[in-house]
Amino acid sequence: MDALKAKRPDLEMQQQRSILNKLAQEKVSLSTSLSNFESLIQEVANRRELIEKRILELTQAVRGIDEQLNQRNAELDAVKEKISHTDGSFRQMADQLSQTSAAYNEKNIQFIRQQNKVTTFQQELSFREKQITDTKNALQQNQQGILTADREISMVNDELLRLATALQEAYAERGTHESSLTEAEQIYFKARTGMVEMEDRLRKLTRQQQDLQVLINNLKDKFNDVKFEISSISQRLRIEFEIGINDILNEEPSIKRPEAEMQEEVDKLKKRLDNYGEINPLAVEAYSEIKERYDNIAQQRDDIVAAKKSLEQTILEIEETATLQFLEAFEKARLYFIDVFRSLFTEDDNCDLILLDPENPLDSRIEIVAKPKGKRPQTISQLSGGEKTLTATALLFALYLLKPAPFCIFDEVDAPLDDGNITKFNRIIKKFSKDSQFIIVTHNKLTMAAVDTIYGVYMAEQGVSGVMPVDFRDYENVGGQFEVAVG
Repeated sequence: MDALKAKRPDLEMQQQRSILNKLAQEKVSLSTSLSNFESLIQEVANRRELIEKRILELTQAVRGIDEQLNQRNAELDAVKEKISHTDGSFRQMADQLSQTSAAYNEKNIQFIRQQNKVTTFQQELSFREKQITDTKNALQQNQQGILTADREISMVNDELLRLATALQEAYAERGTHESSLTEAEQIYFKARTGMVEMEDRLRKLTRQQQDLQVLINNLKDKFNDVKFEISSISQRLRIEFEIGINDILNEEPSIKRPEAEMQEEVDKLKKRLDNYGEINPLAVEAYSEIKERYDNIAQQRDDIVAAKKSLEQTILEIEETATLQFLEAFEKARLYFIDVFRSLFTEDDNCDLILLDPENPLDSRIEIVAKPKGKRPQTISQLSGGEKTLTATALLFALYLLKPAPFCIFDEVDAPLDDGNITKFNRIIKKFSKDSQFIIVTHNKLTMAAVDTIYGVYMAEQGVSGVMPVDFRDYENVGGQFEVAVG
């Protein structure tokens, strides 16, 4: 409790300091706002001078327009007087009147525009004056806030002095309590030393108790072993000699022969029994059961060994057949790959399929070699995008020739190809389309022009797709234009 009392002035002083810091920050903020308001007032005053100067200029311009308007009115009156005196030149005067009226209207429009500008500037001037008034009011409020903050700062400083005095008193009281705490700690440590010694003695007694308990458990185990042994001997006597152990224990010994002679005879009998071993009356039956079980297990083992040999022979035959078929199919695919690759590129280009582990062809990896003319790439990754696509297409068609399919679907395979390679691609598709039907998804115009039937997908409604088929077999592609085939 004394420690809490000593800490309380510290907490109050920290709170007062935080309040003082907040007030100082508010004072800085108000000073900044005051300087901003002064800058705004100066800017508004400058703006007001410019507006007043502009109003003066516009007023002078309006006066000039009024003078011109009066002059035009005088000219108009003169013209009207001439019209009244001169009937022969009426048409000419009418024209001059029209021109004068047009000039008057134009000057009148300019005058209205200038009046609108004057009104706009007056409104802006009133807005600026109102803004200056609001700024002055805010400035007065900020100055009042600064005065209030100064008063609060002085009050906080007084409170800090009071708290500092209380803190010094609390420190003095803390020293007194620390001395009493030291004495209490000494008493505590003495008591703790005594507790440690008592705990050591308790641990020793616990250890001794555990050792005695272990000894008791061992004696119990020995007792159980002796009891089990006596029970075994009793059961053996009852089975072999039909004698109860209690009968032997209760029988009074009759000493007719010397003990040494009887001991010698007992030893001989024990040796004979040891030589015979234990006699199990159920041994024959157990032997028959074990022999029957052994015969069944041996028969099962022979069946499993025979099945294993048969299975190994079958696996060997399957591997041999699969290896022969794989090598045959691999060689055909290799030749097809070379043929299709050269038809897509040129006859001078080389490609090949190589087994990396010829001794184990079924588990071997296959290396694809593609070397267009003028290039010596180490791997397929060094080829361009179009060359990779043509190589993959050649491999696909090689597998297709190995086992043709009724349908083949290509999804934008021609995307990375240029015009020359697309022509080769379309030519080989035409070649193989005699035996299979090819469905190609494409955005390329050359591929669209080479197909037999094109299906355009469009959106008839929002979220509803439609298909529009066009059969090109009734048309001919002539110079990029389709014409109806004749005959």
